[in-house]
Amino acid sequence: MNFQVTGLALDKMKLDSPHSFLDAEEVEEADDQQLLEPEAWRTYVERRNVLREFLTTDLSPQLLKRHHARMQLLKKCSYYIEILPKHLALGDQNPLVLPNTMFQLIDPWKFQRMKKVGTAQTKIQLLLLGDLLEQLDHGRAALDALLEAPDPRPFLTGWGLVEQQLADLSVVMDNFLAMMVPGHLHVKHRLVSDIGATKIPHIRLMLSTKMPVMFDRKESVAHQDWVSLRWFVTIQPAAPEQYELRFKLLEPRTQQECTQCGIVPVAACTFDVHNLLPNRTYKFTIKRAESYTLVYEPWRDSLTLQTMPGPPGGPAPSRLGKPSLPLTTPSER
Repeated sequence: MNFQVTGLALDKMKLDSPHSFLDAEEVEEADDQQLLEPEAWRTYVERRNVLREFLTTDLSPQLLKRHHARMQLLKKCSYYIEILPKHLALGDQNPLVLPNTMFQLIDPWKFQRMKKVGTAQTKIQLLLLGDLLEQLDHGRAALDALLEAPDPRPFLTGWGLVEQQLADLSVVMDNFLAMMVPGHLHVKHRLVSDIGATKIPHIRLMLSTKMPVMFDRKESVAHQDWVSLRWFVTIQPAAPEQYELRFKLLEPRTQQECTQCGIVPVAACTFDVHNLLPNRTYKFTIKRAESYTLVYEPWRDSLTLQTMPGPPGGPAPSRLGKPSLPLTTPSER
């Protein structure tokens, strides 16, 4: 009995070809291998794996993305000087441990100078963080291009430079992580004036960070002639904070409408502003109230809301006066 198989065209397939059953990456690797001796090829594969491991763990795209997000958050934070006895850690201070008399011992003029130093140091620190993050981005891009290069020979011959790049980027990453946390404020002069026989306390200055205050855009709602505003801090403070709410009518049409603005101190995280004009757009900004120890606050959140249209035949907007701030109270919801 004779069996005949047709249609497979086995006679036309180059079964002896090394590329017959390889995918594109394996074909490329096989072509690269032909450029090197077996020993050199093994060395190339080992070193390539070392580089790939570094780029997927120590300098992965996900890690850099998280660092960029943290950097954007730091640009929105508020920075303060913390005055601590040397035996306390940052965050341990409270009225029982650090009485207000500590400020009474400090020369006010010298403290104002130190606030300027703190402002400069914070700005420099943020600039350095941005520069270090940029170095990490460029370093990863350069190493990734080297990993994908078609010719393995330059990779092998320049491996010494690659190792140096890996070491340098590791140092940059360590410096970046260390600088993410504000540290000691560099003091060149004594803050405490000569107080005679009284024992001068041992104090140190630290830069501390507070998370930004941001509007809750889902819960902040505009009505016909009033708005309900809510805001939050990502990390809740240990003690209640004071805030400063600002608002103003955008594009006023009359001199009287120019009075549709105000600054309101608030001791809560919610507030209602009444007696606004219907069907108009208002801009609101929120920040912490000014503090004696504040040194740098580069950002404040803002929110634009449009009030609802009024009923037909209602009072003309130009006849409505300035919002009644004494009647503007924190929401109780």
